[in-house]
Amino acid sequence: MAIVFDDSLRTGNELIDGQHQELISRVNKLTEECKVGTEKIVAVQTMDFLMDYTNKHFADEEKLQEENNYPLLDAHRKQHAAFVKAVGELEEMLMEEEGPTEAFVEAVKKNVVDWLLNHICVWDRQVAQFLK
Repeated sequence: MAIVFDDSLRTGNELIDGQHQELISRVNKLTEECKVGTEKIVAVQTMDFLMDYTNKHFADEEKLQEENNYPLLDAHRKQHAAFVKAVGELEEMLMEEEGPTEAFVEAVKKNVVDWLLNHICVWDRQVAQFLK
């Protein structure tokens, strides 16, 4: 389920692309380490590791948009907030269990992996095009 950062995910903006590479690396770590049977503490630490960088990336991306008067900034912020909420729900799901379950692993794929790929290919590409 690992994501490969290739040309299909490049936006053409050096800052955004560099941060996406790091974000994808952390998502890949999450999907590798949060399998059924993984200890709960490992899964929780990995989720925290992902969210630490996600918060930094979202703040940097929104600042870049703000500085350039990007017209869809509010909609983009809502996308980021939806992701943070989804990850918070995953953390709650994880805390209620002994460790990652099949439902948790599926939710990670849907709410983290699929969301991130869609967000980069649609939303972040729009930003990069605007900045050009």
